[in-house]
Amino acid sequence: MPRDSNPAPAPGLAVDLPRDAVAVEGLTKVYRASGRNVAPKRALEDVDLTIGRGRLFGLLGPNGAGKSTLINIMAGLVLKTSGTMRLWGYDIDADPRQARAAIGIVPQELNIDPFFTPRELLELQAGLYGVPPKERRTDEILEIMGLTDKANAYARALSGGMRRRLMVAKAMVHDPPILVLDEPTAGVDVDLRRQLWAHVRELNRRGTTILLTTHYLEEAEELCDEIAIINHGRVIACEPTPKLLRRLDTKTLTLHVAEPLTQAPAALARFEPELLDAHSLAFRYKASESPVADILAAVSGAGLTVTDVSTEEADLEDIFLQLTSAATPEVAA
Repeated sequence: MPRDSNPAPAPGLAVDLPRDAVAVEGLTKVYRASGRNVAPKRALEDVDLTIGRGRLFGLLGPNGAGKSTLINIMAGLVLKTSGTMRLWGYDIDADPRQARAAIGIVPQELNIDPFFTPRELLELQAGLYGVPPKERRTDEILEIMGLTDKANAYARALSGGMRRRLMVAKAMVHDPPILVLDEPTAGVDVDLRRQLWAHVRELNRRGTTILLTTHYLEEAEELCDEIAIINHGRVIACEPTPKLLRRLDTKTLTLHVAEPLTQAPAALARFEPELLDAHSLAFRYKASESPVADILAAVSGAGLTVTDVSTEEADLEDIFLQLTSAATPEVAA
């Protein structure tokens, strides 16, 4: 379902809202050599990236591509080498406190004290962020994340999915307009993953900008308005999801026929079919050319009786593999 690129602001956000939630220009990070014979490592190379306010944005890439470095720079855990980054309009160098306050980060690792209850953990986290007691939204956040009935249970008694949701809740205590989810569904089963994404969609609907990193490409394809792919420290694609999916203009038409075949009929040679088995032929073609009617007419003309038809389109995994395999190798400093 299409989303408004600039939905209404979430409660508590300033009226004068920036157009872009995250704006990165020329960002480079070089880690110093760790040994005498080890070259410096460029984790990020001249990265330009813009995330519009209210987006549900996916950041994809292989392990070691630079995703974690980018997030750690946002969080203030890693210092950039050069370039600029603005979070909710605040420069991370000129206005570091405001920039950090504009984001909530949900890390991959679960860091929950098992001897605290969800309510206690949220109250503690809000205190660490300097949120006055009268301005805290603990009960509201617990309700949003579906944890109200477990508010006073020890965290150690929560299921894996509830702990993941509690991690998201902790990141929300200071009402950040930007929420960063770093592999939030790693190791979570299918049912719990669906529950978590339902809550993430609700947060986005309320106006929170979501930045998601994930290795589950099918969920990025389903959830994200826009997707960037990073490899070897460079952004190699950044487009609205539908446009990105159109990069591979290929489809596969599979026809199951009644007659047994030992090879594809000569009358179909111009379509270059592949014989899958004695009763199945696969035709690969450009979707923009729409030759399906011609293929079916040729199959009928060859005396074959079609018993079943299926089509398959290129998905995000195909595009991801094509782009990352063709990306420029890593450059040493």
